[in-house]
Amino acid sequence: MKLAAIVVLGSTAMLGAQQRPTSDWPQWRGPNRDGSAPSFTAPKAWPEALTQRWKVEVGLGYATPVLVGNRVYIFSRRAEDESLAALDAATGKQIWESHYAAPYTLVRAALPHGMGPKATPAFADGKLFTHGISGILSAFDAASGKLLWQKPAPAVGPTFSTSQSPIVDRGLLIVHVGGNKEGGLTAYDLNTGNQRWRWDGDGPGYGSPVVAEIAGTRQVITPTYQNLVGVSAETGELLWKRPHKARSDVNAITPLVAGDTIISSGVEVGVVAVKLSRRGNQWTAEDAWLNDSTYFQLSNGTIVRDALFGLSSVGSGTYVILDTKTGKPLWTGQPRSAANAAIQKAGDLLLVLEDDGELLVVNGADTSGFSPTRRYKVADTPTWAAPAISGNRVFVKDA
Repeated sequence: MKLAAIVVLGSTAMLGAQQRPTSDWPQWRGPNRDGSAPSFTAPKAWPEALTQRWKVEVGLGYATPVLVGNRVYIFSRRAEDESLAALDAATGKQIWESHYAAPYTLVRAALPHGMGPKATPAFADGKLFTHGISGILSAFDAASGKLLWQKPAPAVGPTFSTSQSPIVDRGLLIVHVGGNKEGGLTAYDLNTGNQRWRWDGDGPGYGSPVVAEIAGTRQVITPTYQNLVGVSAETGELLWKRPHKARSDVNAITPLVAGDTIISSGVEVGVVAVKLSRRGNQWTAEDAWLNDSTYFQLSNGTIVRDALFGLSSVGSGTYVILDTKTGKPLWTGQPRSAANAAIQKAGDLLLVLEDDGELLVVNGADTSGFSPTRRYKVADTPTWAAPAISGNRVFVKDA
């Protein structure tokens, strides 16, 4: 069985520098859920090579490593079980491992991406919450790995398996459960697993929810099977809905929030900015702009200043830079640049992990092009899991 690896990287120059307090990477797309790494410490001069601190074998899957304090948590698959393991962040030594049976059969079209979990765990209040490939939802004690509560997989799940990463907000674990046409965006009590609210609509998308406060209302914004919706984070009441039907119903992009505007994408959807407004109790979701000449299918972009950097699926992988105010292209790269890319930011710096195991360093303040100042080989096998970034460390997991 093919096993993945965790690689911790730090340049010699960075390791010798005085360290600022590092922040955690507690969930999908980082602490702000937008691909930003606020604690990353860039060197004054990038070295020719990065220093590998340690490497260990782990299981299969695309879940991002979760970094909290001095521990890294890995959610993966080993044989017929799904596994959650805690590692020492400095050495890679395993502290504990928990696992449970997770039988599942992939449809033929999903076979290339394997049986490993796709959803990244969420950490909150000393607990870890996982969402397995079949939809099994679990809560673990982060100190010991003890299973605290678990919800079984739904009778019918998404066609290409569950990939939505759960989010924690104000004592609630929020995740969309169910199959394609029917499902429920559901909030569970962190401690007991009891359901606190549920919005019933179409099934879950493959992208993950975000939480934002807009017009004085805290809301959960998520792609569903065929829509983009916002519901009250407190009650689960539907606030607004916009049709968002991607080809093959694969809504796989996690929305980005820019003020009162939500930016999303999908195949045959294009890249769209939806402006939200409220008058009394009535919400309006109107397109601020739509760029139908490009789209993101699986690769999530990020915003630097007023520019959206992404990997378009047009041309089998073309880097693009869009103006977030108008949607107009600022720059378009060459086709077949990469099959997938995790685009993350640290201030004006972009750290881009491509699926071939290369880590690119790009100046995000320059919207005239996407020219890496450095390229580092950080894995010898495909890297579809997004990395975790903190201080002078980049935690990379291969497939």
